[in-house]
Amino acid sequence: MNNDGISSTLNNSTKNSWLLLIGVILVGANLRVPLTSVGALISFIRDDLAISNALAGFITTLPLLAFALISPFAPKIANRIGMEWTIMLSLVVLIIGIVIRSLSGIGFLFTGTLFIGLAIAIGNVLIPGIVKMNFPLKIGLMTGIYAIFMNIFGALGSGLSVPIASIGNFGWQGALGVWGALTMVSLLIWLPQLSKRRNQKTNVKTEKKEKSNLWRSPLAWKITIFMGGQSLTFYTLITWLPDILHSNGYNLNSAGWMVFLMQFALIPFTFIIPVIAEKMKNQVGLSVATALLFMIGFVGLLQGSPALVPVWVILLGIAGGSAFSLSMMFFTLRTKDGKEAAELSGMAQSFGYLLAAVGPVLVGALQDITGGWTIPLFLLILLSVVLLIVGIASGREGQVTDGIDLYPAKAVVKQ
Repeated sequence: MNNDGISSTLNNSTKNSWLLLIGVILVGANLRVPLTSVGALISFIRDDLAISNALAGFITTLPLLAFALISPFAPKIANRIGMEWTIMLSLVVLIIGIVIRSLSGIGFLFTGTLFIGLAIAIGNVLIPGIVKMNFPLKIGLMTGIYAIFMNIFGALGSGLSVPIASIGNFGWQGALGVWGALTMVSLLIWLPQLSKRRNQKTNVKTEKKEKSNLWRSPLAWKITIFMGGQSLTFYTLITWLPDILHSNGYNLNSAGWMVFLMQFALIPFTFIIPVIAEKMKNQVGLSVATALLFMIGFVGLLQGSPALVPVWVILLGIAGGSAFSLSMMFFTLRTKDGKEAAELSGMAQSFGYLLAAVGPVLVGALQDITGGWTIPLFLLILLSVVLLIVGIASGREGQVTDGIDLYPAKAVVKQ
């Protein structure tokens, strides 16, 4: 190959790497904003469609149930048609869901919401595998980059929904539908990745093993519980923190700003923690610090001093950002390849988001039964102890397959 050919190959490689980087960032940006944008508009939707508060609340619960339903199947779909094609199809489904949800009518609202939940679940599961396969030496950096864009756009969705709805005749339908433009751009940027599966085909016949069963791995279960615990904590706080603060003397407007402060505090740590975690021999110290911050924050809320609430909220935000990032890093650091990372991600997120869907309901029921927030906060403190235990185990150096026979059948070699 002459110098011009070598130069052309290097230029194409650099171009493809940048397109993949931008594609991962844009896919990450779509993983929160379709959900967070609806939260600020719940009252508009409820009044316009004349639905109850319980039915309106189901708008945020339905995607979490969809996450739990589809997450275990995302790796199986990806194994059949490829990760790149599966993510492309998820973006198409996401666009369809956003369009349907933006039409008038209760049926369209919930059908579109279900489509959105299914699409986002696939992206949640597969992006860690994409990162491990394509950026094996920069896992922490790439995880931090897509996580921070995911949370920034999630915050933008919360903050911009009402102003957009107030523009002309946009209303809540337009405010929800406008994010379809972001998904469309993401799809166009992602299209060049579809050639990879074809290019990676090989004529070499290799060993064929039975599929691994990560559900038999104790470490995989500990990572799953860690993922589920942090998801439950985050969505419970998003749901009930305003009411908890209101009971401590905050008005609802100020309580809303405290929720914003918590989300703002977690953003930088979704970038910092993965970069630090990748450089450490193990992540036990980070897991311990994360659990302790949760404990301190919840004990602070239990103490009830209004003047110190911003401190407790910031600590909970830092803990939430750290816990989420550690979960994403465990998917890649504790697996041997991108396929296994996607399988662990699917397992953990299925269970995790099922817990996340149950958590706010359980905490709300405890408040109804006891008439206060003391018992629910004690429950969250107990959950922090569980996160400490499984976080220490998940943070130790090793892989989910170590010492466990996840391949019960013998490998068959093709001649």
